[in-house]
Amino acid sequence: MAGTNVPKDRTIDALEEEYAALVALLGELRDDEWAQPSPCPGWDVRANVAHVIGTESALAGRPQPNVELDRDALTHVRNDIGWSNETWIASMAAAPPAELRARLAAITAERIAALRAMDQGAWDAEVRTPAGPDTYGRFMRIRVFDCWMHEQDIRDATERPGHESGRPVEVVLDEMVAALGYVVGKRAGAPAGSAITFELAGDSGRTVHVDVQERAALVEQLDRPATVTLRMPVGVFTRLGGGRTSATPEVVELAGDEALGRQIVANLAYTI
Repeated sequence: MAGTNVPKDRTIDALEEEYAALVALLGELRDDEWAQPSPCPGWDVRANVAHVIGTESALAGRPQPNVELDRDALTHVRNDIGWSNETWIASMAAAPPAELRARLAAITAERIAALRAMDQGAWDAEVRTPAGPDTYGRFMRIRVFDCWMHEQDIRDATERPGHESGRPVEVVLDEMVAALGYVVGKRAGAPAGSAITFELAGDSGRTVHVDVQERAALVEQLDRPATVTLRMPVGVFTRLGGGRTSATPEVVELAGDEALGRQIVANLAYTI
């Protein structure tokens, strides 16, 4: 297959920065804040942290924890990846916050060392990713996206806004923007002939165009006026795309076909 070509050094640098930002944020939290519900459905702050530790541990070759789950109680779980996440979370349910922060710092340092040592062939090799078969580099771009989204979940849960610009955010947008053809064409059902512009505001923002013909595809420029333009801050776009309960669709500005714009906003959530 022709996999996604993802720059190795830039992506690893972004992931290292994101790991450091997440560990630093956890150092600011009071112990009682770890039980705060987050915008990620079904998870509190502790669950977000345990999930990141668990995923990185699995990528480092650690075995899946052998724990029993109350499946009837976990109504937010929708697929096998979700169940895998929950086993890691359950395995760390009794760990104190200081231990979880130390575990996160240790496993992420181990992962960065392994990624730095990886050769280009392994980086470009096809693997199974949360988005289907693609390159290992694409998987690591998804890891930047996932870790940053959970950092934002924790920030929203504990009222500590920040880190909505910089290299990790740029890599997050690379990953999310790549899904906009699917979102506009398949999920939102934009009609053939329509043209959509997203104006994402902020220091790391960008303007993105989607042209809908037989299929919806990203394009550098539109050859006609946009059918609808959607304007929103980067933080709103990412929360809507991630299906977060903190998403604020009412702040999206629409210019042009407002009905189509509302249809797209209502279908921006695409993550698993």
